[in-house]
Amino acid sequence: MDFTNKPQFIWIWFALWSLGAIPAFINSNLEGNAFTHCVKVSTTRLLILDPAIEHILTDEARQQFAADDKARAVEIQLLQPDVEVQIQGGLPYRAPDEARSGALKDTPSLLIYTSGTTGLPKAANVAWSKPSSGYLFFSRALGLKVDDRYYTAMPLYHSSASLLGVCQAFGPGCTIVLGPKFSPRTQMKQCAETGATVMQYIGEMCRYMVTSPPSPYDKSHSVRMAFGNGMRPDVWQKFKDRFNIGTVCEFYGATEGPGASLVFSNNDYLRGAIGNTGRLQRGLFGGNTVLVKHDHDTEMPWRDPKTNTCVTVPRDEVGELIYLLDPDNIKDKFQGYLGNEKANEGKIIRNVFKKGDAYYRSGDLQRLDKDGRWWFVDRIGDTFRWKGENVSTAEVSEALGSHPALHEANVYGVQLPNHDGRAGCGAIGLHEGHSLDGPLGAQLADHVRRRLPKYAVPLFLRVQKAFEVTGTLKHQKVALRNQGVDPSKTEEDELFWLSPGSNKYERFGKAEWERIQGGSAKL
Repeated sequence: MDFTNKPQFIWIWFALWSLGAIPAFINSNLEGNAFTHCVKVSTTRLLILDPAIEHILTDEARQQFAADDKARAVEIQLLQPDVEVQIQGGLPYRAPDEARSGALKDTPSLLIYTSGTTGLPKAANVAWSKPSSGYLFFSRALGLKVDDRYYTAMPLYHSSASLLGVCQAFGPGCTIVLGPKFSPRTQMKQCAETGATVMQYIGEMCRYMVTSPPSPYDKSHSVRMAFGNGMRPDVWQKFKDRFNIGTVCEFYGATEGPGASLVFSNNDYLRGAIGNTGRLQRGLFGGNTVLVKHDHDTEMPWRDPKTNTCVTVPRDEVGELIYLLDPDNIKDKFQGYLGNEKANEGKIIRNVFKKGDAYYRSGDLQRLDKDGRWWFVDRIGDTFRWKGENVSTAEVSEALGSHPALHEANVYGVQLPNHDGRAGCGAIGLHEGHSLDGPLGAQLADHVRRRLPKYAVPLFLRVQKAFEVTGTLKHQKVALRNQGVDPSKTEEDELFWLSPGSNKYERFGKAEWERIQGGSAKL
């Protein structure tokens, strides 16, 4: 299935389920090689396509979907208006129960693709336990009622909108309000006009909303709760205050992951947290979810040289989150990626605390404080080392983003000639009328220096007019990391740096880059 946000997506999805088929949700923004890869890796025999994106069906794509062996060819069905009329005029059909038999909690119900920020998307097997948890657990946890209206403009091809949106609404039988596409200018307007009581968010969406121009709908709506994941701590209170939303419910989890956490924030105590566990919960389930010491050089859990086992971290220290698996039945909790055993094995770590055990690697660094609150720190691979210290990109992004002149910050580490490690660089978006050439250059340098340890202060800033994000509004970093701060590779973006001994960000160009290359500028 390759569709934009529209009701037809849901009809086709459930029609396929009723036939006993496994739908594969393709990102409707993909074209070219990424699109054909997703179709082929699914091993599908039928591609149902939204006519609004028919342009992605190039001659090359059609040729790849054709096959000499008809059993392996991909049939293409565009859902044109005349086809819809034909469907709506047909008689109802219910497939025999046998078509749906054999579905167990660990057998695949869907294929949902990863965002592909570091390569081609992977097709994650989504077991039946995932949509079931949407309507059995999350809907009850959120306290959804039959008269609620749940608004989402998140793409249905992503698990947030499908599993935690549509499936969640089926629990109490409430209404799904489907936005065609997220827009910070129209989000609250659509919520107000449709009487939405719950609003879904993800990634940088809330930051875009608080930096958008004021609207008469900012507080004139019925939204009582915002539910989602990825809201930055520096945006949390601004979002609640501007839109007068009483409760923020933040969850943490991954489409393919075996676990999740949830936190309700009505005050400052849980602001920015991604979970909260009390003593009873930790006593019952504490061994299933563990933070282990992380080796930043190998990007693997650290092992004690004497025992070759991993080590848990104490409270308030950062570690990688791992989930306990049954070593004899891995697929009970982790169904993995279709046709990608290498990626599957990369998510599993064995002999962690004792011989034969197995855990799922989340790839995320988190911190559990003494009060039982869980805090997201960074994605493994995003954290970088500078001056022998580990720098959290999330922490630096929060420090930069809290300055009123900035509306966005995306932090990463860049390699420099004649220097070990990676220096911090922040791709930033400035509000209209602001420039680092004026007093802001010194003000921003002072701002981050007062909020960060010396080694974490970003030495470079890259001013961008537009930011590349995934379909779920997560920042893209790979291209920025690869380009570094070589002015010949950063296109039309302006570069600034904290030169040695300087107290302000100054312009960085070819001459300054050559100083670093020649070794005359040591950072």
